[in-house]
Amino acid sequence: MPAISGTFARKLTAPALLAASSLALSGCFMTPGSFDSTLDIRSDGRFTFTYDGEIFMAALSDFAEMAAAEEADKPCHDEETYEERVCSTAELDERKAEKEREAQMMAAMMGGFDPDDPQAAAKIASELERQAGWNAVSYLGDGLFDIDFAIASAISHDFAFPTMEGQTMGSAFVLVNLRDEGRVRISAPGFAAQGGNPFQAMMGGMAGIFNSAGSEDEEADGGESEAKSGFPDLPPMRGTFRVRTDAVILTNNTDEGPRSESGLQVLEWQIEPANAIAPTALLHIE
Repeated sequence: MPAISGTFARKLTAPALLAASSLALSGCFMTPGSFDSTLDIRSDGRFTFTYDGEIFMAALSDFAEMAAAEEADKPCHDEETYEERVCSTAELDERKAEKEREAQMMAAMMGGFDPDDPQAAAKIASELERQAGWNAVSYLGDGLFDIDFAIASAISHDFAFPTMEGQTMGSAFVLVNLRDEGRVRISAPGFAAQGGNPFQAMMGGMAGIFNSAGSEDEEADGGESEAKSGFPDLPPMRGTFRVRTDAVILTNNTDEGPRSESGLQVLEWQIEPANAIAPTALLHIE
């Protein structure tokens, strides 16, 4: 595949950011950063779930600001020649109205929080800490939260993480589904970059394109100047997810299978940015 020039990549930046911004608006705007997570399920149905690490919220990041800026500054084009031209007053008014509609949609999805509000992150952290399980929520800046989550319950119902009161969620990081005859399906779609976590997949791919373009520009300059793609740094999805259980393991997609630890069986997945397959397991409880 031929190299993509830095100039062409920069032209791609606007639509790439806007496409990813649309993905965020659709609800798929949260993704793991660095984390350690454990699901402990016992044969009698009792379980505990913990998540210690980072959660990235795109709507509060520099990425969202860049997408908004690109949208505001994008030129208009002639319908026949597709050449750039000055936007008309009507087109600018429609663009402004569309931005207001998108802001209202985003606020609705975020439980009424305006992502443009400087206090939005602090308000979200405060609201999360009111929910059971969210022991500590700290905002690190640029859309990144540090989370200490732990909850205990019983598998008499389905379970999903994360859930946030008043917010429309995209794909869950971890799902536990109770089936008939004591079967419990565990999946972690949010820990897979492709399919389960479309935001990670898109951003990882686009970041690679822009970083390559930046390197090419630097080579063209003889290495004298440091080329920057302008693409925001996103936290890589990297961590460990494990299932600990004394229940019967019917199926799983780990590389090594279960290991014994303190009288329990342990399934473990190492999560990396290039993960294409979501962790899954099927257990049988009493």
